[in-house]
Formats: sequence, structure tokens, C-alpha cells
Amino acid sequence: MTTQILPATDQELWFLEGLIDQRDRVQHIPINSVPFRIGRSAELGLCLPSPAVSKAHAEIVSVGDKLFLRDLDSTNGTFVNGHRVAGTTPIGEGDLIQFATIDFRVKREAAQSFNNTVSDSSCDLSGMLARFHNLMSSRAVVPVFQPIIAFADKSVIGYEILSRSRIDGLETPRDMFLVAERLHLAAELSTMLRWEGVRTGDQIIPATNLFINTHPCEKMTLGLLDNLRELRERFPERPLTIEIHEGAVTDLEEMQTFREAITELNIGLAYDDFGAGQTRLLDLVAVPPDYLKFDIKLIRDIHLHPQQQQMVESLVTMVRDFGIAALAEGIERPEEAEVCQQIGFDFAQGYFFGRPMLVDSVPVA
Repeated sequence: MTTQILPATDQELWFLEGLIDQRDRVQHIPINSVPFRIGRSAELGLCLPSPAVSKAHAEIVSVGDKLFLRDLDSTNGTFVNGHRVAGTTPIGEGDLIQFATIDFRVKREAAQSFNNTVSDSSCDLSGMLARFHNLMSSRAVVPVFQPIIAFADKSVIGYEILSRSRIDGLETPRDMFLVAERLHLAAELSTMLRWEGVRTGDQIIPATNLFINTHPCEKMTLGLLDNLRELRERFPERPLTIEIHEGAVTDLEEMQTFREAITELNIGLAYDDFGAGQTRLLDLVAVPPDYLKFDIKLIRDIHLHPQQQQMVESLVTMVRDFGIAALAEGIERPEEAEVCQQIGFDFAQGYFFGRPMLVDSVPVA
């Protein structure tokens, strides 16, 4: 087996962030060569001394500047964002990787500041837990709103609610959920973010649709549905659309029950991040949503790749034939917007049309 040293530049460095063997500090492990092997064996790049982890559990490889994760026939599995790896799966910044019962976040950072980051953000776990408790108990989140526009007339048809925090180390959703997942409180955090987001967003003009997010761990017919009923009771006139990650649509019978329940609540449905993972279009349209949000990976630089345009256009045509609105996420350039409109997208979202903003900055007319 040939080991390749990943290019060492002054720009960026890949690393894994997480806890090893229940230690009291968050660890930052640089991925400085590939294949980068993970397992129980002490000879590997990352040794995880847990009986649940196989001796040679998984490995990270690279193709160009992209990283991929491969399971090595482990006993208890390797997972990316909650989905078990079969074969080789691409990974990127922010992905949650789980080796049996041990999880890490994939991060990428300027190599020049990496040493400072390790020193500064490898914080005492007890301190991080105290800050997370403060976040939840004081509901110290700041909802922000990103516009969704209609290609037909460039009007704003809604806003996706995103969240930030001013608590040190928990500023972004990624930071918040990294700790919440470790504490098995991701569903509770997601519920709180939705409630605070809709409560704040209700200040926006009444006709505006608010797109609210979920976490993959939430059970659709249990806590999530109860939360949506409470939201509808508190905000009976507010147009709402719930976003479900396309990878979470695994039980079609459960999804159909959920769909019928939210329809009774007058809440719309969007499948999020279509194309980000093992997409099953026919399964998704078996319980059709109102919106299908095409992942940024399908949209990024689409104007530069004719084959990509052709593939996405065929998907958009199929989706619209089913009566589902096609929404392009992550548009950052005018060229991307132009192509997406030409190939038939109904709606769009991304920095080109507007960055997430505080509720006070949302236009009221």
C-alpha cells in the first residue's frame, strides 16, 4: 500500500474533531496523509481504543482535492451523517462521521492557524457542556432568515430559518449540534431552534412562508409532529413549510402518515439536500413534497459543466412533471442563477439572492 502525503500548503488543512475514549478534551486530528486509516490498532493513523471499533475499521482516501471514506468491513459499521457507508462515500467539511459508537466532525481550516485552533478550541469538555446548558436554558439563539425567490418575477416567496448563537464555541448550528449529538439532545435542540425561529419570524409580513428545519434523528410521528402541532396552535395563520432531509425518507408508510398529518395542519413539505447522498427519486415522489430542494453540490459551477446541466435539467423536468416545485440551493453567482432559470427551476436560494439576515433587516413590503 502506497502512502500519499496530502499537499501541505499555507492555505487549508483537513482534520477530524471529536472525543477519543471519553477523554475530557475535544481532539483535533490532522489528516496529513492518505490512505488515513482508523481503527483499534495502535499502528493506524487514528487509534480508537474501543471494543466496538474494529482493528482496521475504515480509511480516508483522496481523489484530487476531494476526500472519500471507505469502510473496511467493520463489525459495527461506519456512518456519514447517520447513513451507513457501503463502499466509498465522499466526505466534506461539516460532515458527521461515526466509527461504531465514536463520532467526529470533518473540518477544514487554514494551516497557518491550525495550531492556534487546536490550543484554543480543544476546550475543557465540562466548560463546553456548561455553555450548552446555558444555550438551552436561556434559549440564547439568534434566528436569521435567508430569502427564497421565485424565478418568474424574482419576488420573495419565503425565508428559510437558520440559527446562530453568541455563546463562545457554539456560534454556528454545526457547533451546537456537535455538542447536542454527543449529549443525545439533538432533537431537543432542533425543537428549540424551530420554536424560537418561528416566534421571531412571525414579525415578518403575514403572507410570508417560513421554511423550518429538522434534524435527522427526529422521529416524524412522535416528537416532531407534536412540536408542529404546538407551533400551529400558537401561530395559526403563519404559512409554514417543514424541511426533511431526503436521506431521512426511509420508511414510506411513516412518511405518508406524517405527510397527511402536516397537511391537516396546513403545513407544507420540502425535501432538503436532494442529490447530496444516496438519492432515490422514485421513493421521494411516492410521498410527494411541495418543494424539492436541490443540493448545492448539484448547483455549484453548473454553468461550467454542460453534462451537469443536462443531468440536472432532466431531474428538474421529472420533478415538475410530478407536480413538485424545484428549488435550487446555494446559488452564489449570476451565471449559476441564469443556468438554473434556463433549465426550469421554479425557485432559488443562495448568497446571490440574499444572505441570512436578522429579522429587523427583513423587508416588510
